[in-house]
Amino acid sequence: MSNKLKVAIVGSTGYGGVELIRFFQNHPQVEITSVISSSSSGESIADGFPHLTDVIHRPLDGVVPAEIAERADLVFTATPSGVSAKLVPSLLEAGLKVIDLSGDFRLKDGAVYEEWYKHPAPPSELLEQAVYGMAEVYGDKVKGKNFISNPGCYPTATLLGLIPAVEAGWIDPSTIIIDAKSGVSGAGRGTHLSYHYAEMNENFKAYKLNKHQHIPEIEQVLGNITGSPVTVTFTTHLVPMTRGIMSTMYASLVGEHSDRDLVDLYRKYYENRPFVRVREPGIWPSTKEVQGSNYCDIGFAVDSRTGRLTIISVIDNLVKGASGQAIQNMNLMMGWEENLGLNMTPVYP
Repeated sequence: MSNKLKVAIVGSTGYGGVELIRFFQNHPQVEITSVISSSSSGESIADGFPHLTDVIHRPLDGVVPAEIAERADLVFTATPSGVSAKLVPSLLEAGLKVIDLSGDFRLKDGAVYEEWYKHPAPPSELLEQAVYGMAEVYGDKVKGKNFISNPGCYPTATLLGLIPAVEAGWIDPSTIIIDAKSGVSGAGRGTHLSYHYAEMNENFKAYKLNKHQHIPEIEQVLGNITGSPVTVTFTTHLVPMTRGIMSTMYASLVGEHSDRDLVDLYRKYYENRPFVRVREPGIWPSTKEVQGSNYCDIGFAVDSRTGRLTIISVIDNLVKGASGQAIQNMNLMMGWEENLGLNMTPVYP
């Protein structure tokens, strides 16, 4: 019998689920025992993803919690929002550990969830039980827990870029403006005119202005850091590339701080956290430099003329923004090294 942790992936036929499969091929403590799809049960995952030919040998399973519990110890729910809210309670009741990638359990206030996600909120006791799994900030709370809510892709890039300066009191939280851009894979594998090649190629467009569901998640975490409500301006854009997020943030400085001061502050804050890389003054990261990896790269520019700070933060939306961070949370949950199975060099060029 294998002593490895047995994991199941619900939503295996989405981009997030496929990335989990890719990383688990190199994880020494994990065995995939079930890949699950509600729409493709009984089929081979290689039918939809030929690159997984001879990688996953068993057919796709259906979403039956009792059967999942027979095969697995831990379940990743990489589902659209609204689906996990209905499924996760039965998985927890079956005794499974759960790491949810959907967003259904990130917001602690059910009314806020319903306002932004347009779905009925999960039970309040589960919203309280779910630990928000931003490993670099809340990693100690993840250890030993059975239910983790994985952060969103935009919030991951944004919050990792903002939190050290906010916590230090070096920027005014009421002045934060976030200009975020994502590759098209962030929209998932479904078809929509907005993501049609002819519509997206050589195009650059804003979407969900002032209505993006990640706004309350960002504000919730920043409010927890400051101890008082924080309201941000957050604008998202689609760019004609497959992977990557760049979050560019602007805020008024409190006091006088140089680029060197910011680098030193952030390196101290993220000391011993293997996946945040802080650039030297005058060097700013690009999305290509983190592609396919679990890294978040951060750079700064202080503008003494305006008294504002610009922060550039980049991630791969499918890895650090989803599956890679979920595995990082699993490692912490199980008491393993945080970077186990995740030490992949970015794909370049």
